[in-house]
Amino acid sequence: MSKKCFTTQEQAQLRTNPYVKNVSAKAITYTDAFKERFIQEYNQGKLPSEIFQGAGFALDVLGATRIKKASNRWRTAYQEQGPAGL
Repeated sequence: MSKKCFTTQEQAQLRTNPYVKNVSAKAITYTDAFKERFIQEYNQGKLPSEIFQGAGFALDVLGATRIKKASNRWRTAYQEQGPAGL
């Protein structure tokens, strides 16, 4: 989990994104639809930051570390278990 905590304002902003299932000060849970979209676009050659930005996420709010860790986690799960791993 990232050490960067979300402010109340950032949490409110994230909750408006349709790809966010839940958000707290320390964590964000993305929808399955976003994870599937991420894998599809990544396999087409897009960079993780481009995918997050294209889905309406503010990169400065999420931070590079959180994006990188989510990307690695989802790609590993997809390689090992396919779509069910997401």
